[in-house]
Amino acid sequence: MRAFPPRLPDQPIFYPVLSEDYAIKIARDWNVPASGAGFVTRFEVERKFIAKYDVQEAGGRAHLEYWIPAKHLDDFNAAIVGQIEVVGSFP
Repeated sequence: MRAFPPRLPDQPIFYPVLSEDYAIKIARDWNVPASGAGFVTRFEVERKFIAKYDVQEAGGRAHLEYWIPAKHLDDFNAAIVGQIEVVGSFP
């Protein structure tokens, strides 16, 4: 996979997280109940692009993420280095 799909109308923000543990928690504990499955991905983003955004703390020190407006997702995808790797799944 090389890019993330467009956000849905009710998803104005894309939230890439900074730790695999936090990604697992989201996939397993939130996405599975909400949609029946959750996936954990790993990818790299050009520092020049991501430096435009501040790291946000979402409910605790272990919950760090970026808040990328959906209208910037095409630019985010263009700044991904290499492939997006699926490293975990929760059916």
